[in-house]
Parts: sequence; C-alpha cells; structure tokens
Amino acid sequence: MPTLNWIGKEKVVNHHQDVPYKILKPQYTFIDGKQSKDGQSENKIIHGDNLEALKSLLPEYEGKIDCIYIDPPYNTGNEGWVYNDNVSHPKLKKWLGQVVGKESEDLSRHDKWLCMMYPRLKLINKLLSSDGTIFISINDIESSFLKIICDEIFGKNRFLAQLIWKSRQNKDNRNISKISIDHEYIFCYGASLNGIKRDRSQFSNPDNDKRGDWVSANMVGLADVNARPNLHYDLINPSTKINYGCPKKGWRYGRESMSTLITEDRILWPKNRNGRPRKKQFISDYLEDVTGFSSIVGEEIYTRDGTNTLNDIFNDKIFDFPKPFELIKSLINQGAKSDSIILDSFSGSGSTAHAVLNLNKEDAGNRKFILVEMEDYANDITAERVKRVIKGYGEGNKKVEGTKGDFTFYELGKPLFLENEVLNEEVDLVKILEYVWYSETKTIFEAQKEDFLLGKQSNTAYYFYYQKDNMTTLDERFLRSLKTRADQYIIYADNCLLDEKLMNKYHIIFKKIPRDISRF
Repeated sequence: MPTLNWIGKEKVVNHHQDVPYKILKPQYTFIDGKQSKDGQSENKIIHGDNLEALKSLLPEYEGKIDCIYIDPPYNTGNEGWVYNDNVSHPKLKKWLGQVVGKESEDLSRHDKWLCMMYPRLKLINKLLSSDGTIFISINDIESSFLKIICDEIFGKNRFLAQLIWKSRQNKDNRNISKISIDHEYIFCYGASLNGIKRDRSQFSNPDNDKRGDWVSANMVGLADVNARPNLHYDLINPSTKINYGCPKKGWRYGRESMSTLITEDRILWPKNRNGRPRKKQFISDYLEDVTGFSSIVGEEIYTRDGTNTLNDIFNDKIFDFPKPFELIKSLINQGAKSDSIILDSFSGSGSTAHAVLNLNKEDAGNRKFILVEMEDYANDITAERVKRVIKGYGEGNKKVEGTKGDFTFYELGKPLFLENEVLNEEVDLVKILEYVWYSETKTIFEAQKEDFLLGKQSNTAYYFYYQKDNMTTLDERFLRSLKTRADQYIIYADNCLLDEKLMNKYHIIFKKIPRDISRF
C-alpha cells in the first residue's frame, strides 16, 4: 500500500500519544429551554483545541462512537483561515514550532495541513467503533493527500466510497481557469452503510401470482456479441413459437438461466414479435429490503442553503459557508443507528448537532452528539445555534418549531500531569481515578464503596492508594485493610515496603505514583 511522506511527518505520527490529557470542565447544561448549573446531558459541546479534546474523550468513548462527520479546514490559502498557508494563526504557529521544531519554517502549505490533520485522525480512529463510519468533507486541493493518510490510519479495506456533493448551484465565473468548481468530496470509511429503504410502491400483483408482488424488469444485456457471445441468441416463446430475436447487446442471462425463467413462468411475453420480453421481478427475490445509497449525495442541497438556514436562526450573516444540516442529516442516516453517538470535532456553526436533533424529532430516535470547536465563538455561535434549534426559531412563515433536547457545554480544563510529570493536585480526585482505571482496563470508571478501590475486572482488584496531602505506603497494614478478594492485586501507592516473597504469595503488583501511571 502506498504511503505518504512529508516534512514533519516523523514528528506527528505518534504525537497523539504525547498530547496532554486534560479534563473536561462542565460550564452549564442547557435543559428545558434554559441554562442550569445542575444536571448533565449525554450531548456535549466542548470548547477547546480539538486535539486535546479528542484525547479527553478517550476514557469514556474509545471504540464507542458509531458515526463521525468532520469538515476540516480546506487549506485554501486565505488569511482568515484558522490553519492558513502562512501559519499566521498563533495557535497553529505555536503548535507546529513545539511539535515539528525548526523544520516547521520550511513546510509547504500541504505539509502544514497534513501535520495538523494526522494526529487528529489518529485519535478519531481510536474513538470510532469497530463497525462505525466516518465521513470527511474535503475539496480538490487536499483530497489526494487525505485519501492516502486515511488509508494508512483507518485501513484501505475500510474505504467505502468517495462521495460527491454538488455544493454550488450557480456557476462561478470568477475562476481564471474558466472552470467552475461546483462540487466537493466526502470520503467515507467504515464497514457498511445502511442503504435506502426499498420503494415498494412500484410493486403490485395484477395477475394474483401466488409468489406475491412483482415488477416488470428489463432483460436486455450490456455487452456486444464479441464481448459476450454466450448472451447472444434468439429468444422464442415455447407456447406461441414467436421469435423475438436478439437485442444488439444480447440478453442479461445465458441460455440455461433463461430456460429456468421460462419454466418458472417468469417471462412477460409481448403479443407480437416487435415487442421485448421482460422478466417478472418479485419483491421476495431481494435478500434485503434496502437498495444502495448513491455516491452522488445531497441533490438540490447547496452551500447557500446552509448560509440561509444560519441567517434565519440568527437574523444575520455571522458565519461563512456553513454546511447545510440537511446534507449531514443524510450522511448520519447512512452511518448511524437511532441510538448512536455522533461526533464532529471541527464543528464550526453546529450543523451536525442541528442534523442530529432533527433526525431525533423525525423518528423519535435517541442519537447523541459530541461537538468540539476551538474558536472563541463555540458558545456564542455553535452552542447558541443548538439552543435556538431546540427552542425553535424564526417568525411568521419562516417560523421553525423546536426539536427539544439538551446539551452540556464544557471547557477544556487543567492537565492531569504537570510538566515535571507529577500529578496535578488541582484536578479533582475522581478525574484521576477515571484516568487510572481507564489506562488499566479501557472501561468506564464507576465509584466504589471501599476506600481506594478502583474496581475489579477479570478477577484482578485495582487499588489507588493516594492522598493529596500525604505520602502513601503499601505495607502489611494496608494489605490487611483490603476487603475485596481477588486472584491478583494491582496497587498504586507512593512507596512500597512489602518484600518480594509476600507480594508473590498474594499476587501483588505494585505501581508507583505517578511514575507507573500509563500515559495514553
């Protein structure tokens, strides 16, 4: 499989492992149409760098996200772009300097874009479930590079399609090349899409065939006689002896298969020889009640529709080129179930949450959304849009009813580890416990009644003997205090005074705080 190399790649391939783990700090919950400091929603909107935010989601969501849609920056070269060609945005300039080093000064616009995308896609892949689906919007400029790194990260065998969206309704006559770029791409990786529910309205049973409803289907082939000579023959009705000849492209079935169709009375014979025999296609012939999802998506949904929707919500133009929520809704319908978690880590104006809320309203689903937005408008635009969609917006003939729903708004909090690799004691203890339990078991932490017990899994008991203001020591006194019986014990503490013989006897593994806490 071909791989892509660029300046700085070796610095970012494993950078996702070095990203500091920061806690998510809830700011408020929007519920019952108003903000509250109480309660917590399963829907999340996170303000902060999406690289750090994706890392913070791992303990709760690794391998649990069913559907991901992202609309990353397209690398157009505009100065207003967050990740623009000249790296004038201070956040990316600082990040590239820290991670890539002096080499960042020599990066091309493509190098910078790939350095930005690669570690984010690595973390996204960790969050995606084994049968989940990811959709990535992109244009011509980076599409060829994106395809190669996605094959590398998600697996070439999981590539489903390069969907095409006609994003522009009217031609762009400003392009000096005299080519109007009217489309964008959406890369799709995963196991399978849901497909489109088959339209049964075309099936009927006018002759009361005991095999059920059917439709008249074409039997003309697709190949000339040189390519498929076995499909070129005269077709004769054995009852009337009428010879219908052979189409220029032959038939779809060989003589043996056609003979079976005749025997089973599945041929619709015209009354005269100038007609074309057709096949009775029974609805029971189909193994599934769905048909394929077209690779041409969002027909008659354009970029301007996304702009118009946002203008209707805010009564003002406040965001450039938001994706139409109807487009994202059609993708979520294909990649998610009615109770799936949907992630968008480049959430912009919040179109993905809009799509999820509308889908839930339409089919009484229980889909959840997680949005991440790094810019300062995360609350004033992204979250505010979601509030208005939930409550309803517009006036007069433009009034749109609310969808109902809720969400919790988060800021990225303090890092769990300080620069000297010691635990940050300003972080709530429960967040430390969640992290350690996840690093050991890759499961969600649940508070235990026994002091210092993290939990028990696979007959191994995990203890985190930690006190903020005191050094802790694993000794025989602490052992005698343990109430949970297990075949093996993994115990974290600041020090250990147990001898090796005793530890082997009770199958104890000591891990020193903070040295032996895994960094993921």
